[in-house]
Amino acid sequence: MQGGWGDGYIAVDWGTSNRRAYRVDAGGAMLQEMQDDRGVTKLAPGTYPDEIADLRRRLGPLPLVLAGMVGSNRGWHQAPYIPCPAGAADLCAGVLWPQEDVALLPGVSFAQKGNFDVMRGEELQLLGAAAAGFLPADVLVCHPGTHTKWAHCTDGRIDNFQTSMTGELFALLCHHSILADRLQGAVAVGEDFDAGVAYALKANPLDALFGIRARYLLKGPPRNDAAYVSGLLIGSDIRRGLDQALPVAVMGGPALTELYARAFALAGQTVACIDGAKAFLAGVRLVVERL
Repeated sequence: MQGGWGDGYIAVDWGTSNRRAYRVDAGGAMLQEMQDDRGVTKLAPGTYPDEIADLRRRLGPLPLVLAGMVGSNRGWHQAPYIPCPAGAADLCAGVLWPQEDVALLPGVSFAQKGNFDVMRGEELQLLGAAAAGFLPADVLVCHPGTHTKWAHCTDGRIDNFQTSMTGELFALLCHHSILADRLQGAVAVGEDFDAGVAYALKANPLDALFGIRARYLLKGPPRNDAAYVSGLLIGSDIRRGLDQALPVAVMGGPALTELYARAFALAGQTVACIDGAKAFLAGVRLVVERL
């Protein structure tokens, strides 16, 4: 970038449905935060310059660093994926500059032995957490969400990863399945969530789903079925992290990290929990220092 970051910058985690932006000072401290529903699926292709101008009106006349789906084929410009193993220097080498003072970061890909996977946005949290000392040198990181990422990170680099569509499957069951009317309750740690996790740790969670409808029709004991199904899916998901030789960390928003940490605890395993927003800001800082 011509100019510099001397007055700070705006860091934007621009997702499919939502957008979160932070005003950050030159030393890396977060000064202001905003979140809205202006994700890439809500925007027409030609509207991004206006969106950038609006972010500056709201957060200040500063250069921007954009990460996430804004750099995908559904976003503003498509920034090519950087193949694993990938570190901060690799991301910087793939940065696009749609405007002089707007850095659009690439995602990360993994392709090996017939396995193919991609991420956009999570890579900054992973690299930032490592740089900030939140992670050990060799670790398996679970990043829960719509598309949960399981990433093996070594010495500040992403070695490989795999995506589980846990969150999307839960949403589909809640809105488009025969169980939808039973899955409208709030999901939180509790007896029903625990029961779902316990079932999934010992049996196929698919075998328990239709029983939810049958339980209701046959007037079985009342239960928060949304919490139970969440436990089924998360309990199945965490099997990937059990009995690993590596330490496991769960990183993301507090609501999801609490659910995953509880599921691991029920399986007898302790995990570290990392704030995804702090990791994201550390990742942006890591990149800014190299641009």
